[in-house]
Amino acid sequence: MAIGVREVLPVVSAPTLVVHQRRDPWVAAEHGRYLAQHIPGAAYVELDGDEHIPTTAAASQLLAEMMPFLQETATREAPEPDKVLATILFSDIVGSTSKAAELGDARWRELLAAHHGRVRAQLARFRGVELDTAGDGFFARFDGPARAIRCAQAIHQAVRDVGLQVRIGLHAGECEVLDAKVAGIAVAIGARVSARAGAGEVLVSQTVKDLVAGSGIRFEDRGLAELKGVPGQWRLYAVASSQA
Repeated sequence: MAIGVREVLPVVSAPTLVVHQRRDPWVAAEHGRYLAQHIPGAAYVELDGDEHIPTTAAASQLLAEMMPFLQETATREAPEPDKVLATILFSDIVGSTSKAAELGDARWRELLAAHHGRVRAQLARFRGVELDTAGDGFFARFDGPARAIRCAQAIHQAVRDVGLQVRIGLHAGECEVLDAKVAGIAVAIGARVSARAGAGEVLVSQTVKDLVAGSGIRFEDRGLAELKGVPGQWRLYAVASSQA
């Protein structure tokens, strides 16, 4: 009851049908109308009923609305999106400069190659898309925030086995699609969140925390923070569980 996902509604690209019973005792019908108004192209149907969880008696009404909608959308060709809802992951090695100086160029290159291989293996495992690699850092996107968090946890474990620690930051939001990559303020926020993460930490924005409600992932409140170049204050959370 404490979460909010209003900001991501305009980025929903799936065909959407919102069905609400007019006298729903738990959630007022205006909330259903709000969803339909803010999800692009959504259809809204208000049934004359007083249930929140539909019973068998309402099945015929529901099916009468849902089946034509499903039949129509099954044959509809989806347009290429110019904006998507994505979860952005940024990572970088903690203390990379001092580590490189300690090991020397040749040994550092070997360690960096091992790091890259392990990060890419976890991105593949959790269906993340690598967008860029700069020095010792990775920039990737996911279509689901819970999977992005699990991937971040797995990356921590994988690189720890070769004696490295990374900091990882995650944010979810509307991104512009440009030549198979993503851009926009959500990407900038993800980078700023990552910069505030500690060694071995997965730090996420409030948006990510809200979107994974019910997933079993636990968080520790890190308080409000100002992110360089981003207006306002942002509440950040560290992922508490270390299980991948």
